[in-house]
Parts: sequence; structure tokens; C-alpha cells
Amino acid sequence: MREEIRVVLAEDQGMVLDAFAALLDLQPDVSVVATAGNGDEALAAVERHRPDILLTDIEMPGRTGLEVAAELQRAGDPVRVLIVTTFARSGYLRRAMDSGVAGYVLKDAPIAELVAALRRVHAGERVVAPELAIAAWDHADPLTERERELLREATTGASNAELARRLNLAEGTVRNYLSTAMAKLGARNRIEAANTARERGWL
Repeated sequence: MREEIRVVLAEDQGMVLDAFAALLDLQPDVSVVATAGNGDEALAAVERHRPDILLTDIEMPGRTGLEVAAELQRAGDPVRVLIVTTFARSGYLRRAMDSGVAGYVLKDAPIAELVAALRRVHAGERVVAPELAIAAWDHADPLTERERELLREATTGASNAELARRLNLAEGTVRNYLSTAMAKLGARNRIEAANTARERGWL
């Protein structure tokens, strides 16, 4: 008999969350010990229940799944993170690997593949959907962390002066970072640059 795999499941779409939980609970060796509808709830559930695996989506309210994984890595939490998402973006996969994620699979995969990935991750392996592994090397992320931060903030509509105050930077420094990011992405303005970066999974 297989060892029980204790899972916290994080997904912001209620119907998808319930469906995943029900399907996983049908497995004799998988136990969904808690569910979460956003990144903050996921972190709290991991701290409270100490699962073997956090199975999480990427795009959720509050912290994203990638930000949750990075926070758990910084905290030295032993939980293994398996990302399950609709987004086959190379930038997301690279950031996931940098955040110590143990697996990355797509939502449109059969449930049998997801369960197999859970078991492999629990056994200490790293699992990546083959199509994602190939796509990961199509585009290298050219942005620095500061450029990424400023592009995220720029989408709020804040002026350079407001961004400078918010991030405690000189206004000229903000302008230079944004100009460099736009040049790297071949964008005409900050919003176009942010959209391009988001489409490629770099934000």
C-alpha cells in the first residue's frame, strides 16, 4: 500500500477547486487536507496543516502561486510545490524553477497524469510537462528584478514621480529603468512593455 500523500490545494476558481479536490480524494493514497482560494490562504494552510505537497495555480488574488512558492523557499519550508495551470509560458516555468517548484503541469492534462505527477513529486522527483520543458528555452527573460517591479507598478497608471515616491527611487532612475525595459522588449510605451512581459510569463 502506498504512503499517504497529504495535499493542500490552492485555486481561485471555486468550481475548479471543488472538482480537483473531489477527483484527488478518489485516489487511495491522496488526502486533500485543506483548500485555499488565494495565495495568502495557501500559505496559512501550509503552515497549519504541514502537507507533503502544495498543489497550486499560478494566477490567484493576493500572492500568485509563484510568489507563494518563493516565500516557502525563503522560509525553508519542506513542503514540495506542484504548479498546475492553464499557462504554458516559458517565463513562468523559469521563475517556478528558480522558486524551488518541484513540478509544473497543465490543467488540460488527464487526471491520471496529475496524480502520477503528485506521486513522483512526493517521491522526490522533479516533474515538468514535456511541452513546457521545450518551450522554456524559446525566450530568455531579459528583465532585471527592478525592471520587472517597475513594469508591474507602471500598470497601475502611476506617473514616474509617483513610482519614485512609492519605491523610494529618484524620478530619473525610474525613467531609466522603464526606458531600458521598453528597449529590451521592443515596446513603444510602458503599458505595451508590461503586456509583452506578462504574455511571456516574465511578470
